Amino acid sequence: MSGAREREQDGAGTPGDVPAQSETAAAGGAAPDSTEVRERRLHPVTPLRRAWAPVAILVGWAFHDPDGTQRRLSELTATTLALGATAVVVGGALYGFLSWWFTHYAVTDTELRIRTGLLFRRTAHIRLDRLQAVDMTQPLAARLVGVTKLKLDVVGTEKKDELAYLDERHAAALRAELLARAAGFAPETAREVGEAPARNLLHVEPRMLAVSLLLTGAPWALLVAALVVPTVLWLITHNAWTVIATALPMLGGAFASSVGRFIAEYDWRVGESPDGLRIDHGLLDKAHETVPPGRVQTVHVVEPMLWRRLDWVRVELDVAGSSNSVLVPVAPRAQAESVIARVLPGARVPAASELSRPPKRAAWCVPVWWHGYGLTVTDAVFAARHGLLRRRLSLVPHAKVQSVRLSQGAWKRFKDVADVKVDTGANKTVTARLRATQEAYELLHAQAERSRTGRREALPDRWMAGGAEG
Repeated sequence: MSGAREREQDGAGTPGDVPAQSETAAAGGAAPDSTEVRERRLHPVTPLRRAWAPVAILVGWAFHDPDGTQRRLSELTATTLALGATAVVVGGALYGFLSWWFTHYAVTDTELRIRTGLLFRRTAHIRLDRLQAVDMTQPLAARLVGVTKLKLDVVGTEKKDELAYLDERHAAALRAELLARAAGFAPETAREVGEAPARNLLHVEPRMLAVSLLLTGAPWALLVAALVVPTVLWLITHNAWTVIATALPMLGGAFASSVGRFIAEYDWRVGESPDGLRIDHGLLDKAHETVPPGRVQTVHVVEPMLWRRLDWVRVELDVAGSSNSVLVPVAPRAQAESVIARVLPGARVPAASELSRPPKRAAWCVPVWWHGYGLTVTDAVFAARHGLLRRRLSLVPHAKVQSVRLSQGAWKRFKDVADVKVDTGANKTVTARLRATQEAYELLHAQAERSRTGRREALPDRWMAGGAEG
């Protein structure tokens, strides 16, 4: 894994400052700091975040064996039950307090450092020059008490480290400082830079979002399945637990893909700033995310069948080392393409008429659905489409292609077709399916050359270009 990633918390002026000497970065090779750094604790409400853990363990144990739990509880006296409940509450509170007390964070000249652990200590070292995004999220409960969570995207890692929770004002100041430091600003000036200004690019109206979800097939399919399948199971088994165990996941899936998505993607806004594209959204839980410039490996333009008449699309992303995956939940095609142009400078979204279909003999490999496959290669991107009911056009900049492969099984070889696969830096693959074999070999060699040329000519990925002097 390139670059050390470890956990540490940051906050300007939070209570409980603790002086400590800085340590050498665990895996990033950062030099130790010669000056004393000041470690800080998280916001005082943070213990509530983990105080419920012992209670959750007991509840899970009780549901694992409900009959045995009920039998044991009936054998206990009221006094014993009260003492047990008190012990659980006190134990949970003590656990939350100790986890908070033994967690510290500090920003040094080279890294963000987070120390955690009561019995087993862990020190996380996050190199500032490896940061690619710092997101702010506010669950509903956190919004009520005025605290927020910072999530850190680091190059070479898959899981986000986080600082939860910090005072809103301190979290915003810390985020701005970390982004400035990641952009190359000197430590003494990073605090003065502040948050870079943003220019609004797109706002998704709640009405459009609601209509788009109603025109999406997945929630309706899950809802119908939740009504039909449990009914059939009841007629066969007459077992209520089987019906409930089958219906609940389906109803949960229908809720998550409709109401859940509406709540998460409500008031979606995309803005452009020197540190990347900023995304703000959420009805109950607020999120403030950053798409780091230059780290987008693939852009996916998604067209559900019922959206095409309205000319609406959804834009998704593959970002190296980041879990941010949605750029635009729904928008008219022209607006979505204008946002894509900011993510992929110099690229454009090919029209459907520019995509070439596989040869007709491909129908022997994939009947009917082969009509949804298409391919075109422009000066900027490798563009491949698949899907018939839900079309998905994937755009890969040539500079982001890590490798090119040709795949051809026995039946495809017999039908003289092959797949061409391009691998990106996000560990994802985009495939041009069922191309004529000769075309596939030519595409393989041409794409390898385009990728080499693209990487040589690509500009370096850098935040706040021109403003950072380190």
